[in-house]
Amino acid sequence: QAQLVESGGGLVQAGDSLRLSCAAAGRIFRGYAMGWFRQAPGREREFVAAINWNGINTRYADSVKGRFTISRDNAKNTVYLQMNSLKPEDTADYYCARYQDYTNSGNYGDTWAVDYWGQGTQVTVSS
Repeated sequence: QAQLVESGGGLVQAGDSLRLSCAAAGRIFRGYAMGWFRQAPGREREFVAAINWNGINTRYADSVKGRFTISRDNAKNTVYLQMNSLKPEDTADYYCARYQDYTNSGNYGDTWAVDYWGQGTQVTVSS
């Protein structure tokens, strides 16, 4: 049974918006920092955004700052990624991530800090 399930990907045009959702099993969501990574064909998986357990603190990759917003609803065990002003270079498979307990915010960009991954949802942005 999948622990993290993403949805919301699709094909859009440059400048459009999408909202990704990641529904988590409660036992692996509550109290943990969550994040989003992405992987384009032929490239390594890269950090996109992260949010701490209570939603107070967030962190973003420079490439998405000001365009993407991460949020979470702890009552629904769901984390979101609102993506605005999408660019063709945002095209990738997007993965939801659950960080290991006590992960320092300085390590949110590190894939080794993730202990649960979703299956990914594809986002394609046409020019």
